[in-house]
Amino acid sequence: MLKLFEYNWQVRKDWFDWCESVNEEELMKKRVGGLGYILPTLYHIVAVEYGWICGGIQGKAIQIPSFEEVAGLGRVQDFSALCHAEVAPFVYEWKDSLEDRVMIDITDDGEREAHTYGEVMRHVIAHEIHHIGQLSVWSREIGKKPVTANLIGRGLFPG
Repeated sequence: MLKLFEYNWQVRKDWFDWCESVNEEELMKKRVGGLGYILPTLYHIVAVEYGWICGGIQGKAIQIPSFEEVAGLGRVQDFSALCHAEVAPFVYEWKDSLEDRVMIDITDDGEREAHTYGEVMRHVIAHEIHHIGQLSVWSREIGKKPVTANLIGRGLFPG
């Protein structure tokens, strides 16, 4: 599981770097699918990871600013770095004994749902990969080559 988090973090950094070559208007232009915007999608990826892991699994009291509070590439990157500093130690210290522990999530409808930590961690991984696919489509729409989503060749599995 750790390697897939590291993969997501590498790809996220690559997308932030990609964004530096795109004007802010394109990053905020309404698009079809998902959240509909490039920069808010990157913010959403970070906020969801942080919310599930730090707020949900770890039960920390966290503050997630609205996108409007951090709008702008540099501020979203700073928000990502702050969240990563809190998320990464937990991910690196993951133990198989945490796999079946249960957390309670309160849905938007106020319902209580139980999820194992392992399920939540895998959801966070899949969630980011899903949105990375959307970013790839949008990058092609504006005539730019997307960040590679290839797991192979990232140095995660030295051979």
